[in-house]
This record gives sequence, structure tokens and C-alpha cells, in this order.
Amino acid sequence: MIVNSAKKLYSSGESTRSSFLQRGRDASELTIPFVLPPEGSGSATNYSTPFQGIGARGVNNLSSKLLLALMPPNSPFFKLLLNEKELSKIQDEEVLAEIEYSLSQIEQSVMSEIEVQAIREVIFEALRHLIITGNALLYASPDNGIRVFHLDRYIMRRDPMGGILALATKESVAYDALPLEVQELIGEDEEPKDGTIQTCDLYTAVYKEGKKFKVFQEVKGIRIPKSEGSFREDKLPYIPLRYTRIDGEDYGRGFVEEYLGDLKSLEVLSKSIVEGAAAASKAIFLVNPNGTTRIRTLTDSPNGAVVQGNAADVTVLQMEKYNDFRVALETIETINGRLSYAFLLNSSIQRQAERVTAEEIRTLSQELESALGGLYSILATELQMPLVNTIMNRMTKKKQLPPLPKKVVRPKIITGVEALGRGNDLNRLDSFVAGSMQTVGPEAMQTYLNLSNYFTKRATALGIDIDGLIRDEEEVQQMMQQQQMQALAEKMGPNAVNAMGQQNVEEMKQEAAQQEEPPPQ
Repeated sequence: MIVNSAKKLYSSGESTRSSFLQRGRDASELTIPFVLPPEGSGSATNYSTPFQGIGARGVNNLSSKLLLALMPPNSPFFKLLLNEKELSKIQDEEVLAEIEYSLSQIEQSVMSEIEVQAIREVIFEALRHLIITGNALLYASPDNGIRVFHLDRYIMRRDPMGGILALATKESVAYDALPLEVQELIGEDEEPKDGTIQTCDLYTAVYKEGKKFKVFQEVKGIRIPKSEGSFREDKLPYIPLRYTRIDGEDYGRGFVEEYLGDLKSLEVLSKSIVEGAAAASKAIFLVNPNGTTRIRTLTDSPNGAVVQGNAADVTVLQMEKYNDFRVALETIETINGRLSYAFLLNSSIQRQAERVTAEEIRTLSQELESALGGLYSILATELQMPLVNTIMNRMTKKKQLPPLPKKVVRPKIITGVEALGRGNDLNRLDSFVAGSMQTVGPEAMQTYLNLSNYFTKRATALGIDIDGLIRDEEEVQQMMQQQQMQALAEKMGPNAVNAMGQQNVEEMKQEAAQQEEPPPQ
């Protein structure tokens, strides 16, 4: 694929993107309007506020839970592993332990970089865009930081397998922010008469050519020379994300789009209730014009005053719409229940604490997977793994990490689907042991259960390395003998133990003497 103009590439993809963009804006309007504002909106736009807040609450709740499950705090969400071929060559356990320790140090360095560069905040923003619009584009700067391109700022083209064929971005950049050589190249424009900052559109094109991706930028149809470059697929700094994968489509669909009907109905009903309640709360007194009570007497009388008049002459205007409002409120409660269930607002798995246990993270992941379908599969492939590769490549260029041979060491995602698989194995194992103990009793379990094998399977399900942690059979036998000797000493007393010890010494002397005697002639 050959691309000569970034602007033309961007323009050619706008028609395909338009339907996805409109649906995303409809979803944003009912949840968080500033995530994807209407066309032509700017920083000074006054966004419309929805009459219901369950959409915003649901999006923020799901985004927070997804961020916690995908990037749990205080622990890496990936692990560096040696391939099986290289692992079989290492026979020395000490060397293997040193290699694993060095890899764990690299993992901690990558996680520290994520915290320092505030990448979690960027991922949280991207997750909100995925839930609402179904699409987001991450760009990892060669220097520092990661930013998010919204759907109205980039176009995508994918092959039938979902791989990237081409993408283009559009940014509005201040003229003074461009490098001096670029300013000289494109020339100066006339200053805006309204006193605003002079801006220009910066287009970036990324397209696949052979096994590499070509990148270049242009302003006003002029290509910027220093912006040209090429990347391997695993080192591409652009990471396009989708909430759902649909064959034959270049973009994904958002989670909110699936519940757009309920949100629209709830918005209309909430607006009617709010406006009706405001009208019903207005107090208007009606005075019989033919009665004896004077209007001035009511308006001029202070609170608690005693005046002349007839109560039958004064009435309060009422709407008599209670039953109608009740039907609307019951419908709102029904829709609220469905949306709360969909957005997991009724969940109380995570405690309000500074540190969250791994079991809580695993349980939360299972809940998200059951509610959101196979979301982890696509996020692990299109978000977590490219993010790890991008950060490691950037740190390697800065010499913050040693270069790792790609064919020997590879990262593996250990959250999401992987964690769910281990969690299911652990649950089945615990259920088996608990059920067996209730059926045959603890004595039979001690007879038939292989504790060493059980500990190994349990540690595997939890993702724990048990090298040096679990005693082998010889160590267990020695420890049991020592415990028996100690129990015997406590039962028989120290004199008996000393006697037994002296007897053992005499037996050892006799064996040594027999070994020193010369053989008979």
C-alpha cells in the first residue's frame, strides 16, 4: 500500500467513519457529553446536561473496574518468560533463579515507568471512550507520555483479519508550536482578525508497506521531512483499540450503544418527571371574585395574621397528575434496575480499602467477564500486549532497560483471561478437596491426598513460583524424625535420651573399630 498524501488518506476514511461517529455522539450525549461532543464543538462549548445520571455513573463504574482488573495496583499485569527451548538448556537451579530475579526486576521497572508517566490516567480515559464510543487510539510519544486520540480525530482501515492496514490522524496545532524549520517551510499566514491563536491542521499518515509501517506528517499539503520513519509491527507507537471486534468493519461498537434504547427512554421520562414536578411545585392561590375575601388581604397579610375572610373563597391550583406521574416513576425504576444490572452498579465485591487482595481482583474479573462477554480477549491482544511492548521499546532506547532477545524472552499477560483461567482451576480444586473431606472425612483425606502434588497445583492456579518454598520428601521425613525424637524426649525424660545417645555413640565406635581391623589372612 502506497500513500502520497496524509490529508487525502484521512478524507477518504471519513465517510466510512461517519455512522460510527454519529452513534458514538448519541451515546456520549446520554452519558458523558464531553467525551465525544457534537461536530463543531470547541473548548468553550456549553454541553447539554442529561436529566439522568445513571449513564455517567455506569460508565465511570465500568471504567474503574476494568482499569483495576487490567492493571491491578502494586503488582505487574504481565510476566517475562523464557521460552521452553532456552529453559530446558538451563540445568543449574541457581542460574535459573538469578535469571528469573533479573526478569522480575525488569517487570518492576516497567511498572514504575507506568506510574511515573501517569499512564493509568490515560488508560482510564481510553476505557471510557471504549465503553461509550467503542473506539480509541493510543499514541506513545518517543520521549515521554501517552495520549488518546478521540474517534473524531482519526480514521482506520483494517484487513479482513482485523490487522492494521492504514490510519490517519488530524490535529489542530498552534502555528507557533511548530518547529522553526516547519514554519519556514509552510510560510506564514495572515493573523486572525479576531485575536485568536493562529492554528493549522497537522495530518499524520501510518500505512503498511511490506512487513513494516511507514509514517509521515504533513501541514498544508507539505510533507515534513523529519517526520518520516518506519516501524516494525511490534514497535508501532500507535495502538488502535476497539471494544468489540466485528468482522468486516474497521471500527468497534461501544457498550453504551447496546443499551441506547433504555438510556433514551430514561432520558425522556426523567425530563418529563423533572419538568412536571417543577410545574406541580408552583403554588398558585385562586380567589373567588364574587366572594367576601379580598385578594389584597391575602397578599399583604404576614404569616400568622388574623384577617377577615371566607376559606371557601380561596383554593390552591393543583395538577391532579399523581397517577400519571406514578406510572412514569415505576417505568423509570424498572429501567434503572436494568441499567444498574448492566453497568454493575449493584456490585459490592471491592472493599473500600487502600490495598485490594488478589482474590478480590480475580472475583471482579470473573464478574466483568460474565457481564461483558469476551472483553478480555480483545483487550489483552489490542491493549495490554502492545502497551507492554511499546513501553519496553521506549525504555530500551533510553537505556533504562537492557535489550532483551525477542526469541528468548517474551512478555505474557497474567491478568484478564489468564487470571480467570487460573481462578477457575483454583475454585474447582478447592471445591473438590472440600467436597471430598465432607464425604469421606479428614482421616481418609490424609491417607489418600498427596499433599505435595496438591500444593503444586494450588500454587500453579495462584501463579506462584514454589521453588524453594515447599519441602521435598527427604526434608519432610527428617523433620518428622526430629519431631518424634523431641516427643520421645519429653515423654521419657532427659536421662533416657542421654542413655540412648550414649548407646548410639558406643555402636558407632564399634562399627568404626570393625572397619579399622585388618582382614584375616
